[in-house]
Amino acid sequence: MIEQRVKQIVLDIISVVAPDADLSGIKDDMTLRDQLDLDSMDFLDIVMELRKRYKVEVPKDEYPQLATLGGCVQYLSPKLQAVAAV
Repeated sequence: MIEQRVKQIVLDIISVVAPDADLSGIKDDMTLRDQLDLDSMDFLDIVMELRKRYKVEVPKDEYPQLATLGGCVQYLSPKLQAVAAV
């Protein structure tokens, strides 16, 4: 259940960063950048939103773990466990 909540958190943030993106067919194992035509600034905005909304710090060397939706869920689930339970 936590994974579904974390996935929704990530999709909510993407919808703010890229409001015109079609999030209906996002695949867990394909890069978000390729699926949604995100650029590096969009990606940084996603990381900044995670920090602003949920106090999650993502070190720069761990950014590649957030490349796919599945990677985001796997990486963020332990960090957002308290939030996801809400």
